[in-house]
Amino acid sequence: MNRRSSIVSLVVAGLLAAAFVVASSAVRAANAGLGSSSRPTETHQPSNGHWVNTWASMPQLTEPANLPPAPFTQDGRVLADATLRQTVHVSVGGRHVRLRFSNAFGGAALPITSVSVALPLDGQAGVSAIRPGSSRPVPFGGRSSVVVQVGAPMVSDPLDFALAPGANLTVTAYLAEGQASTSITSHPGSGTTSYLLSGNHVEDEDPPEATPTDHWYFLSGVETWSPRTGAAAVMLGDSLTDGRGSTTNLNNRWPDQLLRRLQAEEGSAGVAILNQAAGGNRVLHDGLGPHALARLDRDVLAQSGVAWLLVFEGVNDIGTADPTEAAQKQVTAHLIAAYEQIFVRAHAQGIRVYGATLTPFAGNTGYDDAAGYREASRQAVNRWIRTSGRFDAVVDFDRPARDPRQPARLRTAIDVGDHLHLNPLLADAVPARLFQLQPDQGDFGRE
Repeated sequence: MNRRSSIVSLVVAGLLAAAFVVASSAVRAANAGLGSSSRPTETHQPSNGHWVNTWASMPQLTEPANLPPAPFTQDGRVLADATLRQTVHVSVGGRHVRLRFSNAFGGAALPITSVSVALPLDGQAGVSAIRPGSSRPVPFGGRSSVVVQVGAPMVSDPLDFALAPGANLTVTAYLAEGQASTSITSHPGSGTTSYLLSGNHVEDEDPPEATPTDHWYFLSGVETWSPRTGAAAVMLGDSLTDGRGSTTNLNNRWPDQLLRRLQAEEGSAGVAILNQAAGGNRVLHDGLGPHALARLDRDVLAQSGVAWLLVFEGVNDIGTADPTEAAQKQVTAHLIAAYEQIFVRAHAQGIRVYGATLTPFAGNTGYDDAAGYREASRQAVNRWIRTSGRFDAVVDFDRPARDPRQPARLRTAIDVGDHLHLNPLLADAVPARLFQLQPDQGDFGRE
């Protein structure tokens, strides 16, 4: 490089540095206008951490019966001039949070007028009241409102908000226009009560005459700024994981119970559990929500800070395939191939993959068949999970769930009555040692 070029380069560098200083000052001024609770950019976060999803729910197309109750659903529009208050149970805590909203299945853009976060009254799930003085506005690009485009997610700005591990968090949104479609995104199997009100009640500490509904709408994730030692584990499954058999507002699904076990041990206290399951979901074909192969990128690989994946799904594929020898041999082969794909795709992102054996369903009216072809399929799939060596570890849910005298049936003590779903007692079958970060975890599987 000659002397003239060197001088020009120094001048350009000086101009760029000056521009950066001016721009940084403008950003700081804009941030100051948002108040001390808002951090619209990640540049203010400590450098020794990363974002980790601390809560998630699987987005689904809302069935007609699960739409918001009247008057919140009208012809071609939902939640017009309405407030939606929801509580979620987070895994790991932190001092900075951000929210994820989803319009994955919306038939129109989703305009959200304002959002706040708060701590629920007495820290309880499923309550409409919030702790006085705890509410904070949530900005999106420095603004209070945002439009979530069709098919897209939306991540909020980071927010200074102290959140304890295992806490409940209240998220309140006001939609002035509502969504101009009855095709909307939700998670019907919330196991948690949400509340709807006409008008803007985002900041209300104890909103009057709220309408309860046991569904989550639009909200799909909460992230927290975590130390580098923190990471998330995704539970990929169906109703057995989503919470069928658990108690509304008690957060006692088996993944919730696993979270409490992990938090009680020093080596796994920083692990977040993400429940990405839905009732009726299948591995191979769409059911209630997209099938597991189709949603893997969105529900697992795109989540922040994921280090582990536990796959506990396949019963609905076996139970909905024809009860013939040929059909069951085919679904067995296809499930094994699908598990291989899940394994390969997750490993490419450095995620360890654990396979869980499928639990019994003999006696269930819809799934059991007299010839036992479906049970043979379940046994074949479980045998492959246990012996193939393809998974990084195996979690054997079948063994503690089955009746020792009738292995094709659930134990009576845990059967909720339909011989398919069970009380949430599976957490003890998951070894806590599986969720401890390994020294090579950051580069795992990325050969």
